[in-house]
Formats: sequence, structure tokens, C-alpha cells
Amino acid sequence: MPENSSPVPDALSAGPAARPQAPAADPRRWLALALIAVSTLMVVLDSSIVTIAMPHAQADLHISANSRQWVVTAYTLAFGGLLLIGGRIADFAGRKRAFLIGLLGFAAASAIGGAAVNEAMLFGARALQGAFAALLAPAALSLVAVTFTEPAERARAFGVYGAVQGAGGAVGLILGGVLTEYADWRWCLFVNVPLAIAVAVFAPSTIRESRAEGDRRYDVPGAILATGGLTALVYGLTEAASSGVGRLAPVTVILLASAVVLLAAFVVREARTSHPLLPLRVVLDRNRGGMLLASLLIFAGMFGIFLFLTYFFQVNLGYNPLVAALAFLPFSSGIILTATLVSRLLNRFGPKPLLVTGTALGTAGLLLLTTLDEGSGWVGGVLPSEIVMSIGLGMVFVPISTVAMHGIAPHDAGVASAVINATQQVGGALGTALLNTLYVAAFSGYLASHAPANAQKVQLGAYLHGYHVAFAAGGGILALALVVFIVSINADRTTPADTV
Repeated sequence: MPENSSPVPDALSAGPAARPQAPAADPRRWLALALIAVSTLMVVLDSSIVTIAMPHAQADLHISANSRQWVVTAYTLAFGGLLLIGGRIADFAGRKRAFLIGLLGFAAASAIGGAAVNEAMLFGARALQGAFAALLAPAALSLVAVTFTEPAERARAFGVYGAVQGAGGAVGLILGGVLTEYADWRWCLFVNVPLAIAVAVFAPSTIRESRAEGDRRYDVPGAILATGGLTALVYGLTEAASSGVGRLAPVTVILLASAVVLLAAFVVREARTSHPLLPLRVVLDRNRGGMLLASLLIFAGMFGIFLFLTYFFQVNLGYNPLVAALAFLPFSSGIILTATLVSRLLNRFGPKPLLVTGTALGTAGLLLLTTLDEGSGWVGGVLPSEIVMSIGLGMVFVPISTVAMHGIAPHDAGVASAVINATQQVGGALGTALLNTLYVAAFSGYLASHAPANAQKVQLGAYLHGYHVAFAAGGGILALALVVFIVSINADRTTPADTV
């Protein structure tokens, strides 16, 4: 039976005298949250900070056009593929210890990447960053879950975490533009070093250690199956983008088929072993399972915002990298402000109304971008959509973490955190592959069906047509997430007052 089978936790349904004595609040918990937020921001923004800097890195290191995707893909592959084992290591070895090791390892990998002298060194450093991020990210979220036990404070803490998660991608684009314009592309990697060192100085005396009790044996076969399956899935989805609609290359089919086989074998293994890497109770709970599926869909749809608005700003509007990056500022600011406000409303209204309303707004904002045309600018064309989407998604990111961690046993906090992060990484890879494939097909079809009387005008029209298709598909993906929230989330069983 799922651990959340009771509509209301016993401690909440009992009278005051029957309530268990709550542990004393950690007086350093808010400083600990600040340190965790900084480290989380590093991990999230590193998926996007190199995007705007990529042309400069490509020219400096003589990276071929076919290989440049590995600047992003090497990070995503290692991150998504190793998250589950990273979460279990955090549970068993100690979340504070895993946090510090992941933090310092991430900084060292960033320094190597910034000092890269060729493409192999850069790609290897990015993969190493992803590996340490797979340890750091689940440790960070599980530390939030176990540090804050008072309901209102816990909602605010998840509000901060949700704001960082939601705005991190846009912040990465902005920071990447600033550093590339005024310093050097290498500082998009070097910037992690001073941040990590500053967190590492204060973390040992600020963050409390916690670890899972009981059986601490590692499920090595499960780790191999999960890592292999997730890696094949992320790699296969990435390769699918270059194959085109209806023309999947054999290597892509093999990778995706291997992912299905390996992940199915992983599920069978976890159902039978006495010490699973991912206890199925973590994902079979109705609320948590629905939340994880919706999280994957939301992050898949979100990538339509960053990827194609970046092209629209630089190609159609002619913005330089810095101005293009700053054009995302209202989006990231709106998510941060909304998430801060939502954290105060979570205990009053519960998560379901916020999730449904926020996803509906996010869907509407993304679909609004399909109205962009040749005369659209940033103020009249993009800004209204950014504002609507930022409000909507800001309403979603806080409840996602809250519901996904609701009622989780302390023994499973790290692996639950890892699963949440995995949905975001795999969702991002899925969104990039799917939306880019649809964009390329729409772009090529438009060019083929229009006589090149004015080649430049036709090409700009093809760009817009491709954007419209991608934005519509992204809106459709968010609409699916809305359906999942409506159907699967039971408001009576997602009270934020429940604690880990």
C-alpha cells in the first residue's frame, strides 16, 4: 500500500495531546537554505549558461558543427543517467557529505572545462560536471525536506527552491550573455568555482548531517540498469533531433529500444529485490506518480521557451547575445516573484488549485507566442507571453516539489529527490529533441512550398513557421500536464502540513 494511503496524517487528525513532539527547529536553517539555493542554481543554470557562449567556444576550440551539441549533451547525459545512484548515495553516505563532495567536484570540473584547450577536454569536463551534479542535486533537495519541518516554513523553503528551479534556465541565459559579452566564454564555467568555494566554507558549520537508517546495501545491478537505461534514453532522444520526423536513424532506434528494455528490467529488478535502488512505493503513490509525470511534461514544454525564443531574438530581431539574454529577464523575475508569493498561499489553498491554475496560464502564455509575425517586437509580441508564462510556471514549481516530497519516508528522501531531478533532465532532453525535430520539419516544408522570389523574406517566414509549430507543440505538452494534474492529484491527500 502507498505510504500516503491515509487522507490525513495521523499526527494531524489526532487531538493536540496526541501530537508527537516536533524536533527543535535548526536555528541555522535559513542560512542553510541560502547555501542550498546557491548550489542548486549552479546546477540548474549550467544546463543553459553555455548556450549563448557556444559559438565563441566553438570558434576558440575549433569544434565542428556536428560535435558542438556535446557541450550540452555531455552534461545532460551524465546528469540524467547517474541521478538515481546519486540519490541513493546521498541517502546512505549522508546528505551533507554527498552535498559537499558533489559541490567541490562540480567546482573542480567547472575549472577544468574553463581551462579546456580542445574539444575533448571540454566535453569530458562537462560530463564530469554532470556526474557531480547527479550527486549534488538530490542531496540538496532532500536536505531542504529534512531541514524544514514546520509546515509554513517548509512551504516557504520549497518556494525558494521552486523559484530557483524554475528561473535557473533563464538566469543561465542572462548570465551567459553578460559573461560572454564582457569577459570570456570560459567564465561561463569558471563562475562556478568562487560560488562553490563560498558555499563550501559555510556549509560544514551550517548544514546538519542526515542519512537513511536501516539497510544501507547498494543495489548494484539496479544501478547499472537504471544508469544504462536513462543514459540510453537521453542519448537516444538527443540523437532523434538530428534524424527528422519519420526518419529515425538505426542508432537512434537501437538506443531507444535499449532504453525501454533496460528500464523495464530495472522495474522488474526493483520489484523483486529486498534492497531496491528505487523503492517502487516512491513512484506508485498516486499523487507523487502524477506529479512526476507532469513534471516531465512541463520541463519538456518549457524548453520551447528558451530554445526558440533565443533564435527569434537573435535571428528575427537581430539582438546581440547580451540583449537576447536580457530579454529573458522578465520571465525569470516573474517566476521568482510568483514562487515567493505562492509559498505563502500553499498552506491556505493547497497545491491542486495552484497547479491547475498555473499550468493553464503557462499553456496560454506559450500558445500566445504562436501569434508572432514579421512585425512583432519584444514589447508587443514576446513580453506579454513572458509575463503570463512566468506567473503560471511560478505557481507550479513550488507545489511540484512539495507534493513530490509529501509523505516520503526519511529513508527514501534522497532517491525521491533524484527522481524529481530525473524527470526534469529527461523532460528537458525530450522537449529539446521533439520540439527541434518538429521545428526543422516545419522550416524545411515551408521553404519547399514557397517560391524563392524574395529569398530572405521566405527564409524569415520559414523561421516563424517553425517557431509557431514548436510553440504550439510545447503548449500541447503543457496541456497534457494540466490533464495529469486534474486527474491524478487528490487535494485531500496533498496537504503541505505533512512532513518528512
